[in-house]
Amino acid sequence: MNRPETLAAPEATQASGPGVPLGLAVLAMRAAEFLVIGAFGLWLIGAVPIDLGSFVQMHTRVTLIASLAFAVLAESVGAYDVEAQFSLREGWRRVMMAWVMTALFLVTMGFLLKTSEEISRGWAILWFAGGVVCLLTTRAIATSWVRRLKRRGAFNERMAVFGTGPQAERFIDYVQGSDRLTITLVGVFDDRRPDRLPVEVSGAPVLGDLDALIEMIRAGQIDQVVLALPWSAERRLQSLVETLAQTPVKLRLAPDLVTFSFAHRPVVILGDLPVMTLFERPISGLSGIAKQIEDKLLAAIILAFIWPMLALVALAVRLDSPGPILFRQPREGFNNQTFRCYKFRTMYHDRLEYQDIKQAGRDDPRITRVGRVLRRTSLDELPQLFNVLQGDMSLVGPRPHAPSTRAGGRLFSDVVQSYAARHKVKPGITGWAQVNGWRGETDTEDKLIKRVEHDLYYIENWSIWFDLYILARTVGAVLLPRNAF
Repeated sequence: MNRPETLAAPEATQASGPGVPLGLAVLAMRAAEFLVIGAFGLWLIGAVPIDLGSFVQMHTRVTLIASLAFAVLAESVGAYDVEAQFSLREGWRRVMMAWVMTALFLVTMGFLLKTSEEISRGWAILWFAGGVVCLLTTRAIATSWVRRLKRRGAFNERMAVFGTGPQAERFIDYVQGSDRLTITLVGVFDDRRPDRLPVEVSGAPVLGDLDALIEMIRAGQIDQVVLALPWSAERRLQSLVETLAQTPVKLRLAPDLVTFSFAHRPVVILGDLPVMTLFERPISGLSGIAKQIEDKLLAAIILAFIWPMLALVALAVRLDSPGPILFRQPREGFNNQTFRCYKFRTMYHDRLEYQDIKQAGRDDPRITRVGRVLRRTSLDELPQLFNVLQGDMSLVGPRPHAPSTRAGGRLFSDVVQSYAARHKVKPGITGWAQVNGWRGETDTEDKLIKRVEHDLYYIENWSIWFDLYILARTVGAVLLPRNAF
């Protein structure tokens, strides 16, 4: 994916520009962090009171390799992107991510090349720990420096907007409302008749027509021009581009009006065509493969350990009341596809419901004696491990509901507009909503809204570590059950 150029990170300007290019300041930041890591490692080689002997050359080589690896990894995780240049918290997070990845890279290379025995453990530990302090301190100083320069306008490019319509107004409002942009808005221009031009647009003065704009460009007073005109005005845009392309300024096209509604969406390059990504399919690609492996592997391991418990529960269900051991109810799963969800039967066989489902409530007369225990301990959900092995469910995900289930007398999909978004991923035996107490009967609309909010948060923030955290908390929720009956 190609990153679109951002107005907040302008390239070097001509000598007539207003100040120091931001790229030069960021280059200094890169150099400082590279040097501080290398210098600290080299200083430790002579300062640490350990006998390095003939290993000095090896440690010097490792220091150089690690410094270069850090520089590459810091770039790859976006440690020098715009949001990390001015935000200390974001800068610290990305720098630390790169430093930890560097340490893991060194450990892996040492293992594969069988050279780890030649490296002093004490030196390596001190270098890693001291490197954390050095990097955090260096980034704090650098961030404070670039913030101070930004406040003084040292990085600002002088920008002119061409157009005075609604599109120009929205664009100027965005520029003036952003504290990340390194831009000085000179003014607004338009080629309409003077009597049709406003005095200002969103507080920015209207300075004249196309000739006036070119005159200011020739005078070296403008560094870039943004055309804020409707994209449908193709001929007008082409004419302006042909004229302004002959001047030594950056020329950009402002987003069309509808684009402002999706301003925070990423842009990708499809061939030579930039397209905006409105929504990605969650947990797909390598992430999807990783989750499938996680599900199948953990489900198989869990079943291998708990099969005696499953046999005992099945026997208890059979002896408690007549009817099948398992309850197979239609539930909505991935992509709104219906599948049969397995549970140990907890209700009397002649009172089971497969259509127009009424959720079980406290002291529900349909629940058997054994079923009440199974529901309180969530043991009735264990057969869903077979749903996981079949590929219909995941260990962790939004809980599947029957299509006819209601909250406050209304279908779930009628209560919450974004309810269907839960089906972007496979349903789970447990989920983020359940471990936060939103389990059991959904008898009110507020309970459903909270459950959906937690489900969507899980989908947007999924990771294997998040799954393992939820599974660990599920054990606690089972031992100390709430809202389950």
